Amino acid sequence: MNDEEFDNYREAGRIAAAILKEGASHITEGAPYLELVESVEARIEEEGVMMAFPVNVSLNEDAAHDTASAEDPRIFQRGDVVKLDLGVAVDGYIADTATTVDLGTNSLLLQASEAALESAIAKVRPGATAGDLGAAVQQEIERRGYRPIANLTGHGLGQFSLHRSPTIPNISNMGGPVLSEGMVFAVEPFATTGSGNVGEKFRREIYSQVSDKPVRIPAARTIMKKIKDRCGLPFSRRWLRDRKLDLALPSLVRSGTLHVYPVLADIPGSLVSQHEHTIIVTEDGCIVTTRG
Repeated sequence: MNDEEFDNYREAGRIAAAILKEGASHITEGAPYLELVESVEARIEEEGVMMAFPVNVSLNEDAAHDTASAEDPRIFQRGDVVKLDLGVAVDGYIADTATTVDLGTNSLLLQASEAALESAIAKVRPGATAGDLGAAVQQEIERRGYRPIANLTGHGLGQFSLHRSPTIPNISNMGGPVLSEGMVFAVEPFATTGSGNVGEKFRREIYSQVSDKPVRIPAARTIMKKIKDRCGLPFSRRWLRDRKLDLALPSLVRSGTLHVYPVLADIPGSLVSQHEHTIIVTEDGCIVTTRG
């Protein structure tokens, strides 16, 4: 990693941390879901940087991949456990960070994922393994009486690359990738009152381009033009602002041109908390780019 790349990661983290804190302060009982998502996305744009992915706001048993639809009617309600997850890219170099806001009486659940994150960070250094971090996450969550979500993981980050090696588990796995100086990745523990595994819901609001195949349908070609500057990073169905384009999305998924991200959720009635930071491995430890 050269100095310019390092500075870009640090700047992305600084911006992401500030906007996450600001956005979380607006998650209150009775506030509109759509208004919150659009205001956070507008703040990212005001900073003159790129959204690494649509702002994710996932409620209760939903763990990831939810964002507002164009006319989303939802409001935050008493008792909700609200995950706010956002990403910022500076010249393509990404900071990914998340927090959880409790509108009920679930402080211990939030403490579980936050303590798990801090415990994992404390183990980051060259020579440590991804499995070491997973073991730390699992221990902190289970000692508070909850389950880590086993089939969600942290992930490596790169220029215009949101998910790459190394994969950072949320459960104890022997070994795994060995951490080395210059690695950049997100650690994101999820603590749940449910089963400890997520499945896909029918709700689908987020997509990304995964291939550059020829496209025949005019509306589909328009979509490809609109998302060209995303450089493969995810986008929201809401951003298309055109019902005709919206109808063309399934054909692009079927052709393998786009990938769709269904909302991922634990069992109905469960509650999930999430905390996340982006980390750069250094010679003797790490730098957390998204610590405010």
